[in-house]
Amino acid sequence: MVIVGGGPAGSTTALAVVHARKELAGRVVVLERARFPRDKPCAGALGARGDALLRQLGVEIDVPSAPVDGIALRCGAGESVASPGRIGRVVRRIEFDHALARAAQARGVEVRDGVRVEAVRDEGAAGVVIETSTGTLRARVVVGCDGVGSIVRKALGHGAGRLRAQVVEVDTEPVASDPARSLLFFDASDRTLPGYAWDFPTVVDGRPMVCRGVYRLKVEGEPDPGGPDVAARLDARLRRQGIDPSSCKNRRYAERGFEPLATVARGALMLAGEAAGIDPVTGEGIAQAIEYGVLAGRFVADRLGEHGSVDAGAWNHVLRRSRLGRDLRIRTGFVGLFYGPARAEVEQFLVESPGPLHVGCQHFAAQPYDWLTLGDVVARGAARLFAMRVASALWG
Repeated sequence: MVIVGGGPAGSTTALAVVHARKELAGRVVVLERARFPRDKPCAGALGARGDALLRQLGVEIDVPSAPVDGIALRCGAGESVASPGRIGRVVRRIEFDHALARAAQARGVEVRDGVRVEAVRDEGAAGVVIETSTGTLRARVVVGCDGVGSIVRKALGHGAGRLRAQVVEVDTEPVASDPARSLLFFDASDRTLPGYAWDFPTVVDGRPMVCRGVYRLKVEGEPDPGGPDVAARLDARLRRQGIDPSSCKNRRYAERGFEPLATVARGALMLAGEAAGIDPVTGEGIAQAIEYGVLAGRFVADRLGEHGSVDAGAWNHVLRRSRLGRDLRIRTGFVGLFYGPARAEVEQFLVESPGPLHVGCQHFAAQPYDWLTLGDVVARGAARLFAMRVASALWG
């Protein structure tokens, strides 16, 4: 099998395959366009559930990181903080992705970096043809873990996607106005922005720094609110924080949100990670990529072990029925709520008590839920949503 993309989704898929069936180790090839160690713009927040999933595969990724104990939110309705204890860490992708790829290599996976995939063709019984910058390969199954510009996704006939985000980030020294370094800080106070700004602790070359950025979601077919782009919004925010934007190096990138009805597999081609789609509300991706990889790797190992071949089309059903699939559907459903006309009401709900953020922290960390808090959050959220719908029906 061939895995296109050597990020967290790709390396984890390979690790999950060989963990499930060690005899497949010599038959798994990961193709990565860049050369490791390669940088990848990313805020770097890794929920503890991602590390927990890797431990199930017998993998520990020990790289410099900033520990995270909670989440702080600022929005138009006020502020809220939840800090239940260690919920994750912030990593640098240049270090994390390289370490994860090395872990796959140590299990017998062939990782070929510096190899650009130029075309992918599913030829049915003859297998999949993968044309690369170093030659042509054939495989019985190809897993596309090649991110927002996925060539495997294009081979499935998909376009750019309905939910796309523009993102820009910089690394700076800490400033006096920063929240506690143990918190992931989200600033959604600008309601003209269908997104948010952030300040996350990070570690750059051994120094405590802060990754700051702006995330802006665009929904295909909906009017663009216009206004400054993400870089201009970030520059303005940096100035308010007393930071000279000209002293910072901007890193721009795009993200793709999950679409519940999109086909993620056909024939011998399947998608995982951001190629399939991640949380469109927050853009969280690393732990989700790892979870995608665990599911995809086990799926492929089961099919190859039991049938000697893979009908990747079944991956659509497996993903939709999984915990990850349910989670992504719920998060996608929040897009219209948080970034739509009801934003003020949703913000009020989020800040009227720390309950919603506390539940979010537990989910991010894969901690056992506080069921009383969760029940209260669900009940109050449902009541507020019902009231909004009744008001909408009465007043148009």
